[in-house]
Amino acid sequence: MAMHSAIKGKLIAVIGDEDSCVGFLLGGIGEVNKARQTNFMVVTKNTTVHEIEEQFKSFVHRDDIAIILINQNVAEMIRYVLDNYNQPIPAVLEIPSKDCPYDSSKDSILRRAKGSMFTAEDLRTEA
Repeated sequence: MAMHSAIKGKLIAVIGDEDSCVGFLLGGIGEVNKARQTNFMVVTKNTTVHEIEEQFKSFVHRDDIAIILINQNVAEMIRYVLDNYNQPIPAVLEIPSKDCPYDSSKDSILRRAKGSMFTAEDLRTEA
């Protein structure tokens, strides 16, 4: 219940290719806050890794964002940042893009979640 109240009324942010961002924007997630900051970043072939990293860090520190969706191929570009990110909110979800299918073996957040799902009790076999 506490987690629900912590994310109620917050935004979804998107970092991805043009098709992904446009799709989510057409779905109604687009927002511009009072400081004229958007909740999306379109990554093109001319976008630098530094720009992606800075936008991710900006989204992480905004109080109005609860979820960050990022194309997995873009996430690979800043994997070192994602591997060090460990906060529950905003949650970071890697999504496929039109040109790059999703590969769960590359998703560091998913690997971390799977690792915490099992305890020593789960691994014991009954005799």
